This record gives sequence, structure tokens and C-alpha cells, in this order.
Amino acid sequence: MSTQTRTGRLVAAAIVLMLVLTGCSGDDGDSPEPSRSASGASEQAEPPKPPRRPRVGDCYRLTFDEALAPTAPTKRVKCGLKPTAITYFVGKIERNRAGKPRPVDSARVQRQVARVCPQRLATYVGSSPDELRRSLLRAVWFTPSLEEEAAGADWFRCDVVASGPRRSLLVLPRTMKDVLADPDRRERFALCASGKPGTKSFSRAPCSAPHAWRAVATVDIPGDDYPGKDAIAAAMDDPCSDAATEAADNPLDVQWSQEGPTRAQWRAGQRYGICWVP
Repeated sequence: MSTQTRTGRLVAAAIVLMLVLTGCSGDDGDSPEPSRSASGASEQAEPPKPPRRPRVGDCYRLTFDEALAPTAPTKRVKCGLKPTAITYFVGKIERNRAGKPRPVDSARVQRQVARVCPQRLATYVGSSPDELRRSLLRAVWFTPSLEEEAAGADWFRCDVVASGPRRSLLVLPRTMKDVLADPDRRERFALCASGKPGTKSFSRAPCSAPHAWRAVATVDIPGDDYPGKDAIAAAMDDPCSDAATEAADNPLDVQWSQEGPTRAQWRAGQRYGICWVP
């Protein structure tokens, strides 16, 4: 999940080579007879079956590390049993000119999935892009393994997760549909912190938990190359000041803090900073 921003992810290409050893019988050098069942019929290996296609609303209990993986456990859980990930979109892998799905480990499929899943999350949870940034919710995505794709799996799966402290995921309710559009449920995933950004006491937390600071706005940072801390701070200063003034009870006593993207977050695709107020 950055705050964990996941706009870019590499699908690991793992090819498992299976060696089947067959023994020979007889002493005349001829090819061995095919194995037969008790009924005398030749045994035929059944083609592998593709895994079940994911469905919107499926629930999973993923760990933080599993959420970062390109492929994920497919074992579902009942949505009332403390899920940490819920599927909100299932798409089809792009096809080539011959009409066959492109390899899941290709750069083109990686770009497709990394583009589609984040784009669709705000609509699903009922928020604007800015509101989604000011939440703990993030999109993670998974493709079939190479073996599953060879068996006929042609889908990719988008899940919503909520990042928690110390590389953990928060437990989600039964459904995340329009969760940020509902004032009663929004605070559970709104972005707050235990201390001032940039200090040792700073730790992200849901606004429904005890907190000292709250994210009130985000600021887009222009450019393709990482502009550096000073340029980011300058770009954020006026917008964060305005946001803090609007949020303050006393316009003569305005405080705020700015949190710009790090170089690593910039490379991962986070091109915005966050404005905080106490």
C-alpha cells in the first residue's frame, strides 16, 4: 500500500520447469507400453483447470506482504470474518493481435493493471481523488500466475485494503462500496496521525482512533523528474496555508504541516503532497 501508494508494481516472471521421469521396461529396446489402469484403458492426463474467476465483493484475509505480491492466495473468507482485502473490480487481460491474452509478466499487462485498478477505486468507495488520497485506503492488484494463465485464466483482480501501523492491514467491514461517501463510516478510514509529520511521534492512524493531526488537503506537484525537497515545499506552502486557514476555528491562530513525497514515493508514482493541521 506510502502512506503507501501503489501506482506501479512488477509482476514476477516465475517459470516452473517440471521434469517427468519415465522408466523403461523390457529388454528388446522397444518403447515402453503406455501405463494402464485396472480396467486396461490408457491413463490420460487431464488438462489443468483454470482457477475460479474472482468476483466483485469477494473477501480475503491478506497479510501486508501478500498484498504487495503480484499474485495472491485465492482462498476466500466470509466477509463477516475479519477480511483485510475486498475485490472491487475484475478485468480482462489485454489480448494480442491473434486474440490471445498477453503474458501476465509482460510490461504491457503490468501497465494495464497498474493504470486501471487505481483509476476505479475512488468511484467504488464513493469519493473524489483528493478524498481518497486523504484516507488509508489503497488499491492493490493481482494477476494469475504463469501456470494459471496457461490453464486459461485471463483476468486481473483489484482489491481495496486499508494500511495500518507497522506494516499491517486494517480489518474491513463486510462491504466497502461507497464507504467514504457515508459520514458515519468515513472516519474509520480517514487519514489522521498521532503526532506532527516529520517527528518521531508521527504515525498514521484512522481518524476514528485517538489522533493529534488530520490530513485536510493534497497538493499536486508538477513535473516528471523529482523536483527536490525545497521545490516541493515551495509548491505546497500557499495551498496548505489556505487549507489550514479554512479548517481553523480561529483565523488568527493557524497551524499546519506539509508532507511532500519522498524520492522513493515519487518513483512509485505519488506526485502529490499532504497538508496536515493539528
